Amino acid sequence: MTSASALTLADRAAAQSRALPPLLVEAERIAATVILGEHGRKRAGPGESFWQYRPYSFGDSTQRIDWHKSARSDRVYIRENEWEAANTLWVWSSPSVSMTFRSHLAQVTKRDRAQLLTLAIAALAVRANERVSALGSPYAPDHTRAQMVKLASWFLKAEGPDLPAITRLPRFSGAVLASDFFETPEDIARAITPLAEAGVKGHLVQVVDPAEETLPYAGRVEFHAMAGPLKFLSSKAETLREAYAGKLAEHRAALKELCRRIGWSFVIHRTDEPPVRSLLALHALISGEAAR
Repeated sequence: MTSASALTLADRAAAQSRALPPLLVEAERIAATVILGEHGRKRAGPGESFWQYRPYSFGDSTQRIDWHKSARSDRVYIRENEWEAANTLWVWSSPSVSMTFRSHLAQVTKRDRAQLLTLAIAALAVRANERVSALGSPYAPDHTRAQMVKLASWFLKAEGPDLPAITRLPRFSGAVLASDFFETPEDIARAITPLAEAGVKGHLVQVVDPAEETLPYAGRVEFHAMAGPLKFLSSKAETLREAYAGKLAEHRAALKELCRRIGWSFVIHRTDEPPVRSLLALHALISGEAAR
């Protein structure tokens, strides 16, 4: 290797080392605010570790009765073990050009926040000894810190289609998809319905800038499409607010109905809000705390 080539490689490595740690450190910092037990997704199922007792109900096998516990009570109790099979969590952060938007009301772009949230939820899964990977990436699922570095690097490339490509995933996998999801509900349905039909339990996180919710502009304003030549000149931007709010509500209602139909969840995150709030909501949904 020539000295010039080595220098170029060293520069690239230095650039990566400067870029990756802040994203990883911040993701793990907010992940640390969520306290995990020995396993982040405790639920009843096959396993060797005790989870909880519950009263016997019609249809339960008598072989599952804990006679020692029942003998000390006037009720019959079932012993439930923790579901210990490690699941795989697939994360995806939209590389769409629209995700680079940041208004004067926010300090970060939508892409920055989407990457942070998805990497943080992946960090929680790794701490729970579960395997993670990114949709569209070349990396096989793993539960090591090295995997987190790979995912951070993959997110920073911001490559791939605006919506996740149809991928065959193992049944009972989980998926967290973060985007502004401003594509048509029909296009979004075509992208995620095959995942749901394959048994993947998913969660959509719509990441939006506060200006995209409130349309805080007034007077003569020219709006430009983030990708493409489309533009619109308004002489009184404030007059668009009511109609815009109605369209946004209509779009979200369609997304919520889509998620309800396929059994997924839908979370909204604004980039002017603390990321930990949405992370806590996501962790509750994924771990099953919300259902309990």
